[in-house]
Amino acid sequence: MNLLKQTISAVILMLITMSFSQCASINTLEKNPSVTLKQVYYETWVAGVKGGGSGVNLFLPIQSNTNKSVLDSVYFQGKGTKLELINQQLAVGRFKTEANRPKQDIIMSNEPYAEYGQNRLTYTPKIPFELEENECVISYLENGTKKYFKVDDVVFKKSRPIPSVKPQ
Repeated sequence: MNLLKQTISAVILMLITMSFSQCASINTLEKNPSVTLKQVYYETWVAGVKGGGSGVNLFLPIQSNTNKSVLDSVYFQGKGTKLELINQQLAVGRFKTEANRPKQDIIMSNEPYAEYGQNRLTYTPKIPFELEENECVISYLENGTKKYFKVDDVVFKKSRPIPSVKPQ
């Protein structure tokens, strides 16, 4: 009976220790990041043809990058994407949305090969941050360590229409 109590106590102690070790892996936001940004803004876009797609472009104008940190990805409006560095002063995150996408037929069959070749349904994982509509979190690498910081005042700018053909 005494051996059973010791075994149960050891298992409970091990579970408690493991649960505390999981808390260390939670993403924490940096208070003073080495990257400072100017006004972050986003624009929406829609392709000029039916089924051509649509999305949101999030623009990150870089004011300074003191430690030469590498901007990695951004989380915005419930989605995450890799950042594209346009030049030393600008990074862009491109998010695709569901509007103006071609509708795909889903083939449901009991024949094994009838469903071959159709696109799978996409799964959007839950982002690791709770954000408001006008907030984003940026991840960056600094000395091999991934860090995060939050931008609170992301501004919507009306997108400029881009003609698909040159005017004559």
